[in-house]
Order: sequence, then structure tokens, then C-alpha cells
Amino acid sequence: MREVTVAATQMACTDVVEENVARAEALIREAAGKGANIVLIQELFEGLYFCQDELPEHFGRAHPLDGHPTIRRFQALADELDVVLPVSFFEKANNAHYNSLAMVDAGGAVLGLYRKTHIPQGSGYEEKFYFSPGDTGFRVWDTKFGRIGSGICWDQWFPESARSMALMGAEILFYPTAIGSELIDPEWDSCAHWQTVMCGHAGANLMPLVASNRIGTEAGKRDTSITFYGSSFIADWMGQKVAEADRSTETVLTATFDLDDIAARRASWGLFRDRRPEMYDTLLTLDGEL
Repeated sequence: MREVTVAATQMACTDVVEENVARAEALIREAAGKGANIVLIQELFEGLYFCQDELPEHFGRAHPLDGHPTIRRFQALADELDVVLPVSFFEKANNAHYNSLAMVDAGGAVLGLYRKTHIPQGSGYEEKFYFSPGDTGFRVWDTKFGRIGSGICWDQWFPESARSMALMGAEILFYPTAIGSELIDPEWDSCAHWQTVMCGHAGANLMPLVASNRIGTEAGKRDTSITFYGSSFIADWMGQKVAEADRSTETVLTATFDLDDIAARRASWGLFRDRRPEMYDTLLTLDGEL
């Protein structure tokens, strides 16, 4: 048996970095106290979701990976608690800016960097103004507690992301997220759709999946607001939710999986044996025309 306990967390954010980082640290400590080996914090947790507006001042929130104060703090925390921490942050790389994730291993080493591949653009989610499309490709990392992959928010809507990480040997998928109400239609609630798509990734790739979303209502700078619907969850290798938060409560969820048992089931099920990549040329096109 190779048992791993994963944790999903959710919290409301303020516009004060230190408050958010301290709150995230408290949730990580709570998760570790419940036996978690890998703990996921939501997307861009250091502040409010600034992408509601297109304002140049928000580029000041970005920092390089090297010497990043929050990542250094979480490296020390990962070492102290012996946990793996995928850490979402707004990255400045010279004159480029990315929505990125640093994978911090138990012991505190930064194993590498992932830059968000799919960048959304919509009313209240103006990410193309701030972020260049990621150039790292999909990534997986050999951590102390298993080989894991992580997408970031909008990546979670693309089966290609999950499949790519699975083909690279991922054993668990992680998705830090910021998603809630839609400015163009306040009656539109994507929560069930959001969960269903990711549960499909878990089931189609026969591996657990962890998603962490934020909660609370956040005001933009131009008389807008988004209410984030939480509902963070953990799905098992069959795509069934085994732990789920509500829409408004700060929460730590945990679930334990035997990765060796799941690997045996994944192999015996035959999905990866029976793939036909030579037949998938249309996936390399935008319009399906070869």
C-alpha cells in the first residue's frame, strides 16, 4: 500500500497580502494536523481576484519566482510540516507576466514551475490583459508523496490538459481555481457544470482529482462584484466526489487514497493500453479540418 492523504482548502480573501498568506498558512497547518500529505490552496490567493478589471496598477502584484516572499515562506512551512504545496502566484519574468504555480516538495525544495496554458477572457475574468499564455507545457513532478500534476483554473475545462498530465505519469491531479458568478448573467450558475467536467477528468484518467476554489464576494474597482461559489471538492479515481465543501464556509477537506491500488486498477482497465494517438490528428487543429 502507498497511501496518500490529500487536502483541498477554500477561504475568502482580502486585499492585504499578509492576511491572506497567514490565513492560507493556518489552513495548511489544519490540513497537516488532519494527516494531509499534499495540500492545495486556491488560485491567486495572495489577494483579491484582480482580473475583474483591466487596470495597469495590478501588474505591481507580480513578482519573480526567485526570492518570492510567499513561496519562501511556504518552502519553510513545507519543510516544517513535511507536506507538498502547489503554490499559485502572479509571476513577473522580466517584461512577461504569467499566472503560475510553484511546486514545493515536502522538505521545502521548489521542484519546478508551471505557467497556466489556457487564459480566459470574459466579463469579470479579464485574464488576457494580465497573463501571457504559459510556455512551460504541462508538468508533472515526482514529490515525496507521489507523482502529481497541476493545471490552473481555466485549464480544468480542457480534457487535453488532464490527459496530457496523465500520459506523463501523474497519479493525482490538482486544480487551484477562482470561479464564481458571471457579470454578463447573474442568474448563470456554473458550479455543477464545473464539478462535472473535472469529475470526468478523474474518471477518464482513473486518478484522484483535487480542486480548491475561493469563497466570498469581492468588489472590483468599477462597480462590479463576483461572488465565488466555493464548492471545493476531492474526486476519486472513478470520478465520484468523496469530499465536498459548501459554497460559503472556510473549509479543509481531506481524503486518503492508495496509489498502488489505483495504479493497478488503471492498468487493468485498459484505457491507456487502448488509446490510438495516431488517430487523433484532429486534436492538433482548431477547426477539426486536417
